[in-house]
Amino acid sequence: MYSIKFHQKKVESLNRTPPELSVQQVTSVLFLNDTSVYFWPASVSSCLSVCSRHFTCLSLLPITFFNSCPCFGRCITAQHGVQRRQVRCVRTANGTSVTERICEFFSPWPALEQACLIPCPLDCVLSDFSSWSGCSRTCGVGLQHRTRRVLAAPMYGGSGCPNLTQTRPCSLQLPCLNAAEHRYSLKVGPWSECRTPQHKDLWLNGRTTLDFSAGDTERNTVKRHVRENQDYQHPQQHQHHHHHHHHHLTKTLDIEVGYQTRQVRCMAGDGKNSMLSLCTQDDSPGTFQSCVMPRDCQTSDWSSWTPCSKTCRASDLSPGFRVRSRVITHPAIGRGKECPALEEKEACNIIGDLLPKCPRYVWRSTAWGECSVAPLLGQQERRLGDTGSALCGGGIQTRETYCTMLTEPDASTNHRRDVSRPVSSDLCDGPVPSAVQSCSLHCPQACLLSLWSSWGSCLHDNCLESQGRKGFRQRRRKLLGEESVNTESCPHLLEAIPCEDPVCFQWRVLAEGVCVPKAGSCGSGSRTQTVACVNSQGESVEAELCEDPPPPAKLACEMACPGDCVVSSWSDWSSCSQSCTSKNSEGRQSRMRTILALPGEGGKSCPPAPALEQWRSCNDHPCMVFYWETSSYWNESSACPAGVQTRRVTCMKMNAGPVIPKRCPDSARPDSERSCVLPCRRDCIVTPFSEWTACPTSCLPANSSIPSQSRYRTIVQRSSGGGQECPDTLFEERECEALPVCPTYRWRTHKWHSCMLVPDSVRQGMSGAAESCGRGLETRALSCVDEGEDPAGVWECVRWAGPMPPRVRSCWVPCRDDCTFSSWSKYTECSGCGSARSHKRTLTGRSRKRSRCQREDIYPLVESEPCPCEDFISETWGNWSACILPTAPQGWRGHRGQKSQGCGQGLRYRALTCTDQRGRLMDPSLCSTSGLLEEPCHIPCPLDCRLSSWSAWSACSASCGSGLKVRSKWLREKPFNGGRPCPKLDLKNQVYEAVPCRSVCGVYEWVAEPWSFCSINTVDQLPACGEGVQSRKIRCVLRDSDYSSSVNDSLCDADEMPLQAQTCVLPCPGHCVMSPWSHWSSCPSCDPNTVRTRNRHMLRPPAGEAVCPESNQTEPCIINSNCFTYQYNISGWSSCMLSESAVCGEGRRTRLLDCTRSDGHMLDLSVCEELGLSQPWTLSELCQVDCPVSCVLSEWSPWTECSHTCGNQGVMSRSRRVLQEAHDEGRPCPSQLSQTKPCPIMPCFSWLLGDWTPCRVEGAECGEGLRQRNLSCVVHWGHWPNSSGPRPDSLGPATVVEEEKCGERLSRESAQELQQPCFVPCPGDCHLNEWSPWSSCQLTCLEGRSFQSVGQQARSRAVVIQALENQDSCPSQMFETRTCKGGKCHSYEWRTSPWNNNERTVWCQRSDGVNVTGGCFLPGRPAAVRHCHPPCTKPFSHCKQSGVCGCEKGYTDVMTTHGFLDYCTKTPGGDTRKADVKTSSGRIKPGPSHIQDFFSEWSLQPLSPGTRLFSCRSATVKSMIKRLLVRIPVMQLAISCRTPERAQLALLSLSGYSRWRSFPYSSLLG
Repeated sequence: MYSIKFHQKKVESLNRTPPELSVQQVTSVLFLNDTSVYFWPASVSSCLSVCSRHFTCLSLLPITFFNSCPCFGRCITAQHGVQRRQVRCVRTANGTSVTERICEFFSPWPALEQACLIPCPLDCVLSDFSSWSGCSRTCGVGLQHRTRRVLAAPMYGGSGCPNLTQTRPCSLQLPCLNAAEHRYSLKVGPWSECRTPQHKDLWLNGRTTLDFSAGDTERNTVKRHVRENQDYQHPQQHQHHHHHHHHHLTKTLDIEVGYQTRQVRCMAGDGKNSMLSLCTQDDSPGTFQSCVMPRDCQTSDWSSWTPCSKTCRASDLSPGFRVRSRVITHPAIGRGKECPALEEKEACNIIGDLLPKCPRYVWRSTAWGECSVAPLLGQQERRLGDTGSALCGGGIQTRETYCTMLTEPDASTNHRRDVSRPVSSDLCDGPVPSAVQSCSLHCPQACLLSLWSSWGSCLHDNCLESQGRKGFRQRRRKLLGEESVNTESCPHLLEAIPCEDPVCFQWRVLAEGVCVPKAGSCGSGSRTQTVACVNSQGESVEAELCEDPPPPAKLACEMACPGDCVVSSWSDWSSCSQSCTSKNSEGRQSRMRTILALPGEGGKSCPPAPALEQWRSCNDHPCMVFYWETSSYWNESSACPAGVQTRRVTCMKMNAGPVIPKRCPDSARPDSERSCVLPCRRDCIVTPFSEWTACPTSCLPANSSIPSQSRYRTIVQRSSGGGQECPDTLFEERECEALPVCPTYRWRTHKWHSCMLVPDSVRQGMSGAAESCGRGLETRALSCVDEGEDPAGVWECVRWAGPMPPRVRSCWVPCRDDCTFSSWSKYTECSGCGSARSHKRTLTGRSRKRSRCQREDIYPLVESEPCPCEDFISETWGNWSACILPTAPQGWRGHRGQKSQGCGQGLRYRALTCTDQRGRLMDPSLCSTSGLLEEPCHIPCPLDCRLSSWSAWSACSASCGSGLKVRSKWLREKPFNGGRPCPKLDLKNQVYEAVPCRSVCGVYEWVAEPWSFCSINTVDQLPACGEGVQSRKIRCVLRDSDYSSSVNDSLCDADEMPLQAQTCVLPCPGHCVMSPWSHWSSCPSCDPNTVRTRNRHMLRPPAGEAVCPESNQTEPCIINSNCFTYQYNISGWSSCMLSESAVCGEGRRTRLLDCTRSDGHMLDLSVCEELGLSQPWTLSELCQVDCPVSCVLSEWSPWTECSHTCGNQGVMSRSRRVLQEAHDEGRPCPSQLSQTKPCPIMPCFSWLLGDWTPCRVEGAECGEGLRQRNLSCVVHWGHWPNSSGPRPDSLGPATVVEEEKCGERLSRESAQELQQPCFVPCPGDCHLNEWSPWSSCQLTCLEGRSFQSVGQQARSRAVVIQALENQDSCPSQMFETRTCKGGKCHSYEWRTSPWNNNERTVWCQRSDGVNVTGGCFLPGRPAAVRHCHPPCTKPFSHCKQSGVCGCEKGYTDVMTTHGFLDYCTKTPGGDTRKADVKTSSGRIKPGPSHIQDFFSEWSLQPLSPGTRLFSCRSATVKSMIKRLLVRIPVMQLAISCRTPERAQLALLSLSGYSRWRSFPYSSLLG
């Protein structure tokens, strides 16, 4: 069915191309599935809506990989080129091609070309030659050779390897006597391929023939034999092994025995063939032998490819891989081809553009748990938690972390908590989120209260609505630091006492005037007074509020006349003696007045003494105190629906209990309800269950337990506020689905066949084939059976039955002359462990008389072996493990209790060895149950630093104002075993806390009683008036008390003590009497220009003309005398103080204010407050005490598997990680974050390959032979192959055990690997030497950087020529390479020796110091011979190092005008050493050798016509020339410089300057 789609039009179903569309209009045909084809007409724009299934159906696939990188241009360091490839669009399912337009719609076109880079051609690199060998002959002329080896094979088109051998003749002093000196050697060729008798005619060279040819072919087949042997395939074995299917597989392994032959030749000493009779020996070598017919390994077909490991598009762009496998259906037999690789791996989804994006994995975390203070407590602080008191302050809270897959919708829903399925934590990268964080629990603050105020006056409960005659007297106190205190937990702040006749507002006299007599100067009069209506606080209010009428504005008064007695005004009422009235006490207070002047004759007398004092009752209310008491509000919660909180409010009677509410003032009643928020309803949030853990995919061994799988889920958020509770099941486990039990197969061995020799038909005509006897082979068949003994395919036993039993063994058919023996007797009895047993045999028949049969070194008659012993020796091995505690139950990860601290009772382990009497390591179960020795151990628990309790606070350091009080702790025990460290201690090992304190200034005050009457000492009955003395009583009392009781005077400030006595003046009759002075007014400022005043008024006018004293006084304001300034002083911050139930976290620190007078006197704060001084300081602020967070560790991981399956190095380990590092004084993390314990010491068994034997040629002196090595099973301790002794700490040979111990051969060598063909050259043979060692691994590098991921190694074989006449028949030299890892980059550079007679040695050296041939850049090779041009042909001349001709020593250079050597002239005095010395010492001082060399390169010549002067640009040359010309006779010279223009120069040698002629040199100096 086909369908056509035109954009959004209806699709019509057709069976063919629609008729309305011509062929030209159809532009694209797009196959999207097997039943529909979409067409686009030319008039319509092609489009395609890409579906998700398209990405899985189609892909752009490169049909060819990038071709090799072709290069162009001249190579300097590397060559640039372009690689190309082809791309087509294919179906993913079957790889069939479709039109490219399909893939263009949903995939970008892959690159068809890319740039490439290859190194320059690398030539072959060889080592230096070895030393010369010895001479090949002992007489006459022989040959010597030396060889070199290939270090690096040519690459990228580099030059090939040159000859590896150098040969030179060597002549010895002894001449060869005659031709009889030739020696003859029997040489055997290689064995032919194994073949059956019916194919003997196919091998024409099977017979031993006499070969007189030069043997060129044989000599040139050294390499070819190896190749032909490897590539040989019998006609019966031509089938391709991978075309066999299981139902065609054989069920029996049969062995076919064939034969093989070899050639035997007689070789002369010159390498030529000779008559065989010249080499005949008594025991001629065998020319035939039995062999096993080879059969190649056969495998099944390849399985299907596994799914690609890369199923999504990741950011690393790495390809995926897929694997297919096959199984062995028939093992290799004989020298058949070994089994090929059974697994094949190839890249897939290389581009990956069509794959969906890979999921990302991220760490998620659960909600934080509750804040807990207990983990922070030290051992000394845990008593806080044990006493049941609520802990508060700083704490920690924990959460769990898990890995989850991040899906696309998650990107838009990050605001809600993720509940994705947890996956393995190995999938998440990056840091793990923190599982521990600090937190804080609010600590209730202690209520700091002020003192109670004085009782107020009797007031109505509501002064604005006065009712009845009942009222209350109240007193208050206030909170200190109210901003940080929860007032609900504080006691009541107001108390009330019932009273009668309450008055809220009353009239108060503000000022009184002077008494003014109505007539005259004394007598009755009046005075004015100013009144105001005030409230209970003394504040003026409206007059209407005072219910009583106001006092009169004028009051009657009496002005004393000159002879009257004068009495003072009444004093203020004293404090009440009682705060309330009870049955036994009543409050009273008094006031007094004093006599100021005595009366005269006729004047009014003074009142009696009782009239000078008045008493009245006070505080007559009963002692019943009432207050409101409230219960706590309901607990608060987070913001959710609003509600109302209520509390109980009760009127309480002091020391009695609740009473009716009317007894308490209703205006002070606290609120009984308030709005609140209800706790939120939060349901438990749990992640979905994780995927089930994987079950085994393979079959289960018999009698094994059924495996299980598990899954888990994590609580992300716990329920609260009545939400849905969390489920109980967080972990589930179930048994895996029924898995098949692994099949049981075994090998069934059949009877050994008779010994098979080479058939007689083959033996006929062979040398040494007299009778049918000798060595042969016997075989047996193998079959595979299942547990029911039913036949099964061989491949089943290959897979399940273990190693294959031997199928072939050597046998011997006795010949007439062979030694014959009886059968071996039974072994003798064993006498115990350590003894030996033996068995015997005897010679039989004629063998008893043959001397060679009686040689017991060849034919032993007695064999012994150690007796089996069942006694084993058990010994301890290694050190004890660390003490390992039992695994703690799953729970919180913090340090709570000794288990989490890692202390207590545990076990430590030590390995046990089990050996037999011969010292061989045995299975430990033979000696003990577990193979480990256990011993109880104890890990001491960590002890924290222990300090004493806090001492009592010291007294305040200041007696008045702010000071400090301290308390301290001292060290009692130092930390031990990782306990919490001590805080920073002082030198006395103490730690302190200091807080500011305040000593109330004026706690005690002086109280002065009224002055006594002014007493005058009268003499002779004179009038009692005039100057006298008066006194008063001064008492020290507690401030704000009733002043009834006195205290010791020392408690009051002596400096502030009032006067106890003073002079006084008692006016005489008729004198003016003045009132006492008023208080001094306040100074406006402490400026000496300002004054203060006081006044008094007249109480009795004087008689007659007398005048009254002054009524006003002033005095200047003097600082610190009568005038003072006041200021606040701030103290320092206190320590950060915590709640008593907290160990860290949020605290508070405080500081205090002091009121200080300018003279330094400390006053009460109320003084500064009354003055209205401003203070900008904060007296309290929050602070933080760092929490001593102890180290928090994860739980121990499960124990790992043993690191080694055998030996004494196996350990199991477990680890834990640090979730929270220790901070401040927290307990530090332990150093042991991992633990190991030994594994049982199981014996290790390994196959041991012995050393290769020397090349041995059977029955001949040279030719093709074999070198062999043995394969044995050895037991060891796991240090193989470094230590093969009976114990790892002792040296010795390896201990061989039964081969069955080594199990199936994983490293067992095949027959080819246990035997190697080799070649022993005959005298005169031209042959290849042994393979050289592999060279060091070398990388192909570009500018010091590796060009390849793997390196190359090389080895080679060089040709050895022993006779010149055979050199034309020599084989070709060989080399081979292999890849290697861990190579190095090497560079090459030319090295040269010093010049010697214009010659030097030049060689190439590798960067590691090895001298090589090849590798260096040939165009850059330095010259080895130095030449001058033109040649130095003048007498006594030679070529100098500078490349110019010069004269020999003792001769002076004479140069031509062109700068070439003209001739050499003998230097005067050159023959006399004395003259040379005199000339040198007199004219030129000897200088350094390099100066002499410098001048030896210079010469001078006369200036010829037309020659211009050359200026020397070298400052050094100029200065030296000027110094020379000072001593040289005047002459004109032409000078040319070699430096820096490198021009040729001409100077006369200094030794001959005495011959120079004089010329003007002014031009030179210019």
